[in-house]
Amino acid sequence: MHRIKVKHIIEILIHLAFWIGVYYTLNSLTSSTVKIRVNHNGKIMERSEVDTIFPYSRFTLAFLALLFYGNIFWIFKKALRYKSLFAGIATAAGWFILVFLANYILVGSKLNNSLPMGPPPPGFAAGKDGLNHLIPNHNAFFAIGNWVHMQLTMLLIFLTAAGLSIAYFFLKEWARTELVRNQLEAYQLSTEIKFLKSQINPHFLFNTLNNLFSMAQEKGNDELADGISKLSGMMRYMIYDSNAGGVPLNKEIAYLEDCITLNKLRYADDEVKVIFDHPAQTGTVVVALMLFIPFVENAFKHGVSIGQTSGIDIAIVLADHKLIFTCVNTKYSAIKKMEDEKSGIGLENVKRRLDLLYPGKHNLQINEDQGKYIVKLEIDLE
Repeated sequence: MHRIKVKHIIEILIHLAFWIGVYYTLNSLTSSTVKIRVNHNGKIMERSEVDTIFPYSRFTLAFLALLFYGNIFWIFKKALRYKSLFAGIATAAGWFILVFLANYILVGSKLNNSLPMGPPPPGFAAGKDGLNHLIPNHNAFFAIGNWVHMQLTMLLIFLTAAGLSIAYFFLKEWARTELVRNQLEAYQLSTEIKFLKSQINPHFLFNTLNNLFSMAQEKGNDELADGISKLSGMMRYMIYDSNAGGVPLNKEIAYLEDCITLNKLRYADDEVKVIFDHPAQTGTVVVALMLFIPFVENAFKHGVSIGQTSGIDIAIVLADHKLIFTCVNTKYSAIKKMEDEKSGIGLENVKRRLDLLYPGKHNLQINEDQGKYIVKLEIDLE
């Protein structure tokens, strides 16, 4: 945490130093040397002075910052979501033109308002020192004229700022993508190691379950046989499908149905009522393995109380290229919720996994309302 704060402070200081440098560069590029003649007690003297023909550089600096940070925090992110390359380029170009024109109009109006109310005496204009400076009569239009002629320099400055924002944005995106990829690889490696430790001869376990299944059938206990069969199928799904990057949604739905059936075996029929709505046809939709199971298990663990009537409503909806998963269960004050200290570890793991598998493409909300816990997970499938 301390290293993250230091990193952010250093980044802010670098940005401040950068904009200070831009400000001084802007002033140096928009200054010129002007020769003036001064009437000092009847003696004409000529001297050179540096005239800042752009006295409103602070406004242009603000527009440059608006262009830079608008690009990296808004425009480029929006442009990347477009399927059409032309639409993305048009959005960025439109934003550039808008900021450039806003700077031209605002600074131009400031220069126009700063003109003197009346014309100076013929051939002279009063200087800051109270002396008469011999300057052409059209000197009042000097700032406006130079501002118009300066636009090529301004355009180059704004194009440079836009180019730097492009470089900054894509370097940050590349670094973020690399970090997420490395974290995902480390997470997957850790998961595989933990899984291998727990995977003690799965064929032996399957053979044992098959023997128990046969014994339950011989004893006429169809409910127990069905439970053993579903448990065997769930274990097979966890072991042999876990190496895949994703699984068809219909397999995940079947796994959830088996999980619900096994969890209901612990309770009487009137103690828990589960409704599971899902699409009959899921097409080619692929999701991460065992993505929804933590929410279902927590619904049984924290939303069902022995001797009381409980309800769990689970739904999976496919609409507008999105997958929407909801799980609503009864709230009992005596039962710790999912965010509590012990169970919160599981929730943090779920959030972490979603961040790694669906970066920027998911939205997880967990709320309480009218005696119920409500989990809603939206995943962008595009």
